[in-house]
Amino acid sequence: MLEFLAVFLPLLGSFIAGCLAFAAPADENARVRIDAAAQWVTSGALILAAVSAGFVFWDVVPGDRPHTLELFTWIDSGAMEVSWAIKVDTLSAVMLFMVTTVSSVIHVYSIGYMHNDPGVPRFMCYLSLFTFFMLMLVSADNLVQLFFGWEGVGLCSYLLIGIWYDRPSANAAAIKAFVVNRIGDFGLFSGPSSTR
Repeated sequence: MLEFLAVFLPLLGSFIAGCLAFAAPADENARVRIDAAAQWVTSGALILAAVSAGFVFWDVVPGDRPHTLELFTWIDSGAMEVSWAIKVDTLSAVMLFMVTTVSSVIHVYSIGYMHNDPGVPRFMCYLSLFTFFMLMLVSADNLVQLFFGWEGVGLCSYLLIGIWYDRPSANAAAIKAFVVNRIGDFGLFSGPSSTR
């Protein structure tokens, strides 16, 4: 259950911040309150995810209890069955803890960094969504789920780099990141496969 919280709390924070991004503030005070709510909800969700990942790490690494939490069957077509699962072994437990801890520090830092920026809820939504996809990537149980996380990270990179879409330099950098991610897709698919 803790691994579920570690992975999906950032998604919940992203969803709430995304909803706040669509709120139309009546005045400057309302905008400040919406910005603060988006920042504290996403940062709080990440801190709780990091604490959960810490417990998962303690259970799996010193406790030597690797396991897989199967959530549901994602694809079931003929002989092909792909489950949506969270794989927790030594490597993924270390990465879960590292990603959530570093991301929670970045979220807290962003509270001051994005102070008075007009797109705070949108930025916090994208940042938490980036973390969720990164966690999907490091806890993937199969290649399809790994690719889902990889593509999500690429999408969020594009969105975060282009957050200031009214600047031509930000737009150019976002497009460059998108193209480089497509090159990474080719590298991912051309890598050696294993039947073991």
